[in-house]
Amino acid sequence: MDLERKVIMEGSSNFQFHAAYLAYSEAYDRASDPDVRKYLNQNIIALQQNKIDYQTFYRNINQYRSISTAQYHSKSSIKTQSKGEWRSKMRKIEREKRYER
Repeated sequence: MDLERKVIMEGSSNFQFHAAYLAYSEAYDRASDPDVRKYLNQNIIALQQNKIDYQTFYRNINQYRSISTAQYHSKSSIKTQSKGEWRSKMRKIEREKRYER
């Protein structure tokens, strides 16, 4: 197998492998050094062939991934709605659907 090109995996029904492939793909696309790309290819192939486990795979490629710290430290707000507000909104939507014909 040519280790200079990006490894293409299609149709994987295994969710864990699909997630690992997305992480690999992101790291591969960001890497410009051919040696790093070759290393990433070796890791995804080893994972596919069950030569390494997922923990080892992520440990090996983690330094080449760019994980935004903002996604871990951002404050998110949750907008809540009372049951009465929700019912009013749903009635309004239904009313608009009825009369838009």
